[in-house]
Amino acid sequence: MEDQTKYWVGFNLVRGIGPVRLEKLLAHFGDISSAWKARSYQLAAAGLNEKLTQQMVQIRDGIDLDHLVEKIRNTGIKVYYWDHPNYPERLRLIPQSPFVIYIHGELVEEDIWGVAIVGTRRFSDYGRQITADLARVLAGYGITVVSGLARGIDGIAHQAALDAGGRTLAVLGSGIDQIYPPEHKKLAERIVNKGALISDYPPGTPPDGSNFPPRNRIISGISKIIVVIEAGKKSGALITAGYAAEQGKEVFAVPGKITSPGSKGANLLIKQGAHPLLSVQDVLDQLNMKLVSEQRTVQKTLPSDPREALLFQAVGDEPQHVDDISTLVSLPIEEVTSTLALMELKGMVRKTFGMKYVAVRDMMLDYRSKINLNKEGS
Repeated sequence: MEDQTKYWVGFNLVRGIGPVRLEKLLAHFGDISSAWKARSYQLAAAGLNEKLTQQMVQIRDGIDLDHLVEKIRNTGIKVYYWDHPNYPERLRLIPQSPFVIYIHGELVEEDIWGVAIVGTRRFSDYGRQITADLARVLAGYGITVVSGLARGIDGIAHQAALDAGGRTLAVLGSGIDQIYPPEHKKLAERIVNKGALISDYPPGTPPDGSNFPPRNRIISGISKIIVVIEAGKKSGALITAGYAAEQGKEVFAVPGKITSPGSKGANLLIKQGAHPLLSVQDVLDQLNMKLVSEQRTVQKTLPSDPREALLFQAVGDEPQHVDDISTLVSLPIEEVTSTLALMELKGMVRKTFGMKYVAVRDMMLDYRSKINLNKEGS
């Protein structure tokens, strides 16, 4: 079977073709290779304007994709795309997820509980201390620290996590082989050995101011929680927090002096509804570390079965009483309650007041997509 990777990389080289346009092309042509090989008039019929069609054809005719992908892989960079089994599940669920990402290092299952720590480049001693303390504690609990490798809070978060023996992921606003800022090259090497560098820009893409705001959606997208340490009113950290809110993620912000420019953004987030971070324990409580530990154990030892699949489809976004669920799926109440208890440990459902259960949305979407795929393939 032909390796589809090169076609995803090819489309990634065409500026102007993002997730929305590519999704339309896939719907029109049926698969990535057919879309890449389409003739100009076919691309126009699929909705590409003349300028974008000409640009794509020019790039397609002037590049050897097989050679390019081989060159990328020879540098140790992995390429994951929407259909790839190693594409991060949490990232897959966000609106307009990047259709291809480049990874230098390793992603592991535990990264799904990652916490993003972001903030200003012009940090205070207070900001440095909070960042380092939070990253160290998270690393001690086996929680992956996510940030953007920028100067300031980002770099401190990565460094502290590594120094504590933990994992960290850095999302770049450049090609994965173009480390910025240059003084973080050694830090980037450490991250590759105990985490990963991530980018949705093709290798060789230089750092550019316009690249950094969009990459923030990936920082929040691969994280479960986002913490803003210090941020001015126009800080990139606020963009990350905005993406997090759109993605339904929990956002924390560290309160600061109302007279401090570096705290105005964080204080504003709290005013708008972000959780105030008053101690490291606040994040641990939100993560529910006891449940995280149990989920890790159960997910490794208990495979899904038809009852879980049936119940997962039955449990909705609003709390439902266990009796109603039992009636809906036509299973004995004791069988339903025992299965739901295991599903709660797996993070698939959450028990609320009065023997009611509600689906955990991010996992629910992924699980249902797998169910649908299995149905289509059966």
